[in-house]
Formats: sequence, C-alpha cells, structure tokens
Amino acid sequence: MGYALVFPGQGSQYVGMGRAMAEAYPEAARIISRADEALGRPLSQLIYEGPSEELTLTWNTQPAILTVSVACLAALKSETDIVPLAVAGHSLGEYSALVAAGAMDFEDAVRTVEKRGRFMQDAVPVGVGAMYAILGLDAPQLAELCAQASGDEGQAAVANDNCPGQVVISGSAKVVELVAKQAKEAGARRTVPLNVSAPFHCALMDPAAKRLAEELKGVSFSAPSAPVVANIDALAHSDAEGIAVRLVRQVSGTVLWQGCIKTIVGLGVDKLVEIGPGKVLSGLTRRIDRGLGMNNIEDPDSLKAFVEGM
Repeated sequence: MGYALVFPGQGSQYVGMGRAMAEAYPEAARIISRADEALGRPLSQLIYEGPSEELTLTWNTQPAILTVSVACLAALKSETDIVPLAVAGHSLGEYSALVAAGAMDFEDAVRTVEKRGRFMQDAVPVGVGAMYAILGLDAPQLAELCAQASGDEGQAAVANDNCPGQVVISGSAKVVELVAKQAKEAGARRTVPLNVSAPFHCALMDPAAKRLAEELKGVSFSAPSAPVVANIDALAHSDAEGIAVRLVRQVSGTVLWQGCIKTIVGLGVDKLVEIGPGKVLSGLTRRIDRGLGMNNIEDPDSLKAFVEGM
C-alpha cells in the first residue's frame, strides 16, 4: 500500500479538536504543550475551550490547526511505522506537511504560521476584500472572467482550484462580487460568499508575502524525508533550498489542490490519509479521483479504524 499524508488548512477548526487524542496519547499531548511554550501563550486552552470567535481569528486558527494536525500525526506514529510516498497540505496545511517530512522544526512552524496569520490579516482592511466559492465552473473559465473584470476598480483571481466544479475566487470585494454574478450567468450552479477575514491567495496578499519572506530568513529548512507536493506548482519537491520561496509564493498564489492530488496519484499512492481536524480534503479528493482510498485521523476512534485497516 502506498500512502500519502495530507493536512487540512484554515476552515477545518472547531472548539475541542484534538482533546480526545491528547487525552489518549501522551505523544499528542506533548505536541500541544510544545505549541504553548513556543508561542508563550495558552493556545491549548483556546483549542479546547474556545470561544469559537477567538479560535476563528486567523492568527489563532493557523497555529491551532497546525498544532492539532501534528499532534494527530504524533499519535499515528506511536501506533504505526508508516512511511509515506508523499506529503502535502492545503494552504496552511503545507506547513504541517513540512513538519511531517522533517523539513521544518515544529516550533519554527507554529511561530511562523501565527505570524503568517497576522501578516495576512493586516494586508487588507476588513471589508475591502472578499472570497467566493463557485460551484459548477472550472478554474480556466473563472481565471478568464477574473482577468476580464480586473482593472481600476480592483482585481480578482482564482485562489483555490479545489476539485472539479469547486473553485474559490478572491480579491477586491466589488470585483469578486461582479465575477460571481458573471459566473452565475455563465452557468455556475451556485456562488457562495465565504465568511473569511481577508481575501487569501490573490495579489492583495503581496504585502503579507513580503513580510513572510523576511520572517523565513530566520528559519532553517532540511531536505524532506518524503517528497512535498507544493500548492503553488503541484509538483513534488525533495529540496530544502526552495521551500521558503514556495511558501512565500503560496500566500498570494493559487492553491492547486486538484493538481496536487493528481501528482500524488502519479507517485504510486493508492491511499490518502488526512491528518488533523475535519474531513474537507477527503471530500475534495473523492471528486478528483474516486479510485483513491481515503482515511481521516483526528481522534482515537479514527486512528484505531485506520490502524486496523492497514
């Protein structure tokens, strides 16, 4: 069996995530304690108890999801000697993937994503940007609509090419709303405004990308133990030198998730293991490749089910 480990991004968080895993596995509890120490604040309390409004602030969400994902990975490692053929993560999840492959130190990752969240929030005043999920059109169609609508009034771009028939657009609120309207006229089944605090993965994030580039100058990377399939180009990478560049480009670039899954399948993977809160990536993957086996690991029961099925 060829496995790939994949890690969720922002939007998968919920109050109480990771608690059962930490109670059942000391290895998971240690990861969550290390996050508290690295950040110098009780992130664990926010993860376990909320309030939800605080947990959904992007500079809290990003380290929280990364921490719970790595804690679930630590529990998995205590039960199996799984060696993945590849790792990947959706946006923020790429940092979890880098930690999983030994390319990035956990403490560095949790501190970096907290700052990444702040940089992304600071880049655009609230209300200036927007994001929409467009259901029923493909990414090239939407990229063309975005290009035609962008101009003096602002800009729009494809933020996430998630799976066939599900694409997210991002940019200046007026322009994104116009593109969503035009997408409906062009045959989109639904256009859904997303409840996000900033327009991620578009050129409006360039200021955040520049600040992240400075931050990453102080972080050491190692060659990953398994290829990391990067969001920005959907290619498998085994070098340490290009990691920082790819992470910087990712902030304002398109998340090519559909391409990432196709690359993973091309590496000989026949089972995808989603590690961390929620089942968002499993749902997307079913629409990309129905032949790919899937498991989600976010609590002791799902971990037990995976181990028994190995």
